[in-house]
Amino acid sequence: MNCSLIYYDALACAGGAAGDFLPLVEADLQKTAARVSDNARQICESKSVNDVALEVGEGDPRYVLCEAVDKHHAAILVVGSHGYGTVKRAVLGSVSDYCAHHAHCNVMIVKKPKTKH
Repeated sequence: MNCSLIYYDALACAGGAAGDFLPLVEADLQKTAARVSDNARQICESKSVNDVALEVGEGDPRYVLCEAVDKHHAAILVVGSHGYGTVKRAVLGSVSDYCAHHAHCNVMIVKKPKTKH
């Protein structure tokens, strides 16, 4: 089983003063990626899933996920959904929508659970 854990370096394109903070942000992203990888490995081991390859990538998640599907010949891609409305999805773009239309495998979109008030 292959798991791809992806993080997106959104500040790389910001330019200007953001460039001064990029090394700090990059170091924090690497720590976060390592922590997420460790947690994922522990979860897999607790479920007796031992044949897991963890991979951390960088870039636009829409493209990185679809490329990972092709690279690993995935049978299914599971992605989450923030539950944004139509306008917000149109402005921000939807990773799950892009993957559902472009990934060369089945795509399962897991919605955020509804919260009770």
